[in-house]
Amino acid sequence: MKTKVSAISLIALASLLFLSTASGQMLAPTFNPRMKRPIEKYDMPPMYIFRLQTSPRMISPYGAFISYQANVDANGQNIIGDAANECSISVDPTDENKMAIGWRQFNTVLSNFRQGGWGYSTDAGVTWTFPGVLENNVFRSDPVTNSDETGTFFYLSLLQTFCENMYRSTNRGQSWTELQADGLAGGGDKQWFTIDKTGGPGHGFQYQSSDGADCDNTGVVEFQRSTDGGITWQAPIAIPNEPTDGTLDVDTNGNLFIGGEGFSPFYCVRSSNAQLGGQTPTFDQITQVDLGGELSGGGINPAGLDGMLFLAIDHSGGPTNNNIYMLASVVPPGQNFTEVMFARSTDDGATFSAPVRVNDDANHQNKWHWFGTFSVAPNGRLDAVWYDTRNAANNRDSQLFYSFSTDTGVTWSPNVAVSNSFDPSQGYPQQNKIGDYITMVSDETGGNVAYSATFNFNPNTNQHEEDVYYVRVFPGGQGPTPTPTPTPTPVVTPTPTPSVTPTPTATPTATATVTPTPTATPRATPRPRPTPHSRPTPP
Repeated sequence: MKTKVSAISLIALASLLFLSTASGQMLAPTFNPRMKRPIEKYDMPPMYIFRLQTSPRMISPYGAFISYQANVDANGQNIIGDAANECSISVDPTDENKMAIGWRQFNTVLSNFRQGGWGYSTDAGVTWTFPGVLENNVFRSDPVTNSDETGTFFYLSLLQTFCENMYRSTNRGQSWTELQADGLAGGGDKQWFTIDKTGGPGHGFQYQSSDGADCDNTGVVEFQRSTDGGITWQAPIAIPNEPTDGTLDVDTNGNLFIGGEGFSPFYCVRSSNAQLGGQTPTFDQITQVDLGGELSGGGINPAGLDGMLFLAIDHSGGPTNNNIYMLASVVPPGQNFTEVMFARSTDDGATFSAPVRVNDDANHQNKWHWFGTFSVAPNGRLDAVWYDTRNAANNRDSQLFYSFSTDTGVTWSPNVAVSNSFDPSQGYPQQNKIGDYITMVSDETGGNVAYSATFNFNPNTNQHEEDVYYVRVFPGGQGPTPTPTPTPTPVVTPTPTPSVTPTPTATPTATATVTPTPTATPRATPRPRPTPHSRPTPP
């Protein structure tokens, strides 16, 4: 295994050395998604920032779509000098006006010290409140949020030790309660989680997977389960074929599916008994999936991924119910740039279709289509968004693009830009990336997207800033492409006073102990952990 890992890493690293944009600019290969990360550490200490400098919050219209800034101060204004990226959105299914976004909060671009930031909206994303961070001066990264069917929100946050915490909000993200002492949610780097929302025996169970740089320091790609709503987490179990940098979902029968890239091929792995609390979860189906390429990193996003693998399942209850879908921005063989590729399974994950390209530009082989993500609407419609450089002469300036499918991804609607152009290389907070992913949640008529962009200009650095934005995408916006506005105009819009007083610092309600599973599946042989030089900055 060591020889295989080293060879793949060297090949991937060598190939990235030759990446260049259409203009001939070299792209430094500073990250390989299949290299393990060094332990999270304080590269830079927390830095106090005086919130004295503000500017109007950014509202950025583009055609039929409007992006609203989410990381704003108490008066609803932009905070000059900070940075925010890697955003994860949750929407209350019982009241779609209420939503929350978690993100990596950098109080100043002079330091890469990040914390667990969040904002919430009660008016369908038009205005946002940013109460603070989960814990002041506590290093946190890789935020992932989700909602159960009742509108209870959850926020999984990674500490510098590669251990985690789960937070819960019963007021739609206005305040959060820490469910266990720091680090006792187990987990690891690039963790993701999902919730069983079926009416079966696993209802309310939470499942998470990570990428091998784990809390228990084994180097094994692992799975964990919580049967009590995220308070305690059972002992980790090795996932066959090690799918990493991906997500997971539960079908309407309670079967758990994990998608990810397992050292080149993609895999979809199923557990049928994870929903049975009295049994140790096992994986009873492993399917290799062709997505027409591999995940990449270190290209247009120098110190990060160019996109993750997203897996989502149709819960419509109709003829497409329980279809399994996978989408990722991948580099196809013989190319240097990413494409948004999609595959589907209609037989419970036993087989998958040939890959379909979602981006429809003519010069697609020479452009970046990165940070691809998607979601499935309750009526079975598929919504996909991604960053796209098709309109940029420098092959760097990006726009958020959107496409949808009403035939299970066999065909996709004409792509449409939904944001103004922005330079993703500006506003780095001493870490050369704009995060590793963006996310979306769909409903009957459209999709709710959280993404990072650099629309705001910081006169102190003479650069634009990384900020978090919300935009609603929907079928019907595919009119003539509007003329891009070079710099969106900030709009002063007061943020309404929230009906519930937010709690800036979460307060633990219980100190939980991780309950081990009586008999865990034997672990695979751990992969060798790299030296701290395999990646310049932690996730």
